[in-house]
Amino acid sequence: MPHDETSGFRPHDVTMPQLGMAQDAGRIVSWLKSPGDPVARGDALFEVETDKAVMEVESPADGFLVGVCYGEGEDVPVGRVIARISDSAGEDGGPPPAAPDPEPVGDATGDLPEGHAVTMPQLGMAQDTGLLVNWLKAPGDEVSAEDILFEVETDKSTMEVEAGRKGWLAATLAQAGEEVPVGDPVAIITDKKPEAPVARSRKDGGAPAPAHTVAEAAPAPRKAEAAPKAAAARGGRILASPKARRLALEQGLDLNRLAEAGHPQPFHVADLEALRAMPAAAPAATPSALPRRLTAACARDGLSEFAPWAEEHGLHADAVLAGLAGASLGADGGVAVAVERFGAAQAFAVPPGRRLSSVTASDETPALLVRDLRGTPISTVAMGAETIPVLTITRDGDGLCITLECPAAGFDASAAIRLLTDFAGRMEQPLRHLL
Repeated sequence: MPHDETSGFRPHDVTMPQLGMAQDAGRIVSWLKSPGDPVARGDALFEVETDKAVMEVESPADGFLVGVCYGEGEDVPVGRVIARISDSAGEDGGPPPAAPDPEPVGDATGDLPEGHAVTMPQLGMAQDTGLLVNWLKAPGDEVSAEDILFEVETDKSTMEVEAGRKGWLAATLAQAGEEVPVGDPVAIITDKKPEAPVARSRKDGGAPAPAHTVAEAAPAPRKAEAAPKAAAARGGRILASPKARRLALEQGLDLNRLAEAGHPQPFHVADLEALRAMPAAAPAATPSALPRRLTAACARDGLSEFAPWAEEHGLHADAVLAGLAGASLGADGGVAVAVERFGAAQAFAVPPGRRLSSVTASDETPALLVRDLRGTPISTVAMGAETIPVLTITRDGDGLCITLECPAAGFDASAAIRLLTDFAGRMEQPLRHLL
């Protein structure tokens, strides 16, 4: 990649991310920026569709979008350069380089078996590493292409990574709680059953564990005794799949109780059965059970500025508001959001992918309520937590004040902060965060 020594700016390639081991290519659904447009790090450049989801790909740096090599509707191999971020709007990106063919992995010492590498997937352009949360298979296990090997966490989500091919898990190259750079091998799958499966840790320099200690180095997942160590690696934060978190929120279940009981994280839908079977919690209020109330200030009311464009394109104002809120909640399986104005509420279904044009009216029970008080003289609210989180929008000069009130049960502090921060950003700059 060329480097401009005079300006100190290094151009950045925009590549097709790998959203899962079974993904060989992604289809460009739409470009959200045009060639020559100025972009900032984190700006959504285009939407990509795989067999599982529609996702926005963000800019890896500040600069100008140049060298766009593929158009909407085209399938692009994983790792292929799609465009470039340069310091000049006039630079030509040139033809995209060919993606390298995958090579078998192993090492010169003979400690690792030769086979096919399972690498840390790239879930977004701004992602450099992923946290390996949990192994769901042990070294020596036979696997199919669809079997889940491990779970990885980024700053945006928790994702299950599939084996991608049939064979045996001959080696694991990182342990739960370790950060792994994007593209680095995490495991090795062989066509034949390994005689001596290997388990390695990145922290000890990659030294292999002897075969007879494999069970100790990489314990079988989902055992309660492994939970304290995993929780410590995450700094005490509750980790759950988006669907489990959404269902717990809708059903008033407190995921903190699973963590306190020693259940291993991340929590999945199946873990909610164990939560339902727990004895009723003591009614005495504790600090962890107190309702949460957070406020955020927006310097400008971007939604009002965005409204004429939305109306021109046939987007209902309440549907837009529901879509922005649903995207902020981060429910990958879709979510129902209600919008309330002057005491009247309408629920909307925000489907996976969260494109505003796909938001429709719904009779579902909402998991989130947006109360729009911009048309009233009310400036602050303290209504108390309801059964679901409530985002209240009020005027604050030329800007907005957004208040989040929610029950502590099923909605930990980090999730509340993330929801309010994401929603405030979308209200201030809807076009930047348009999904």
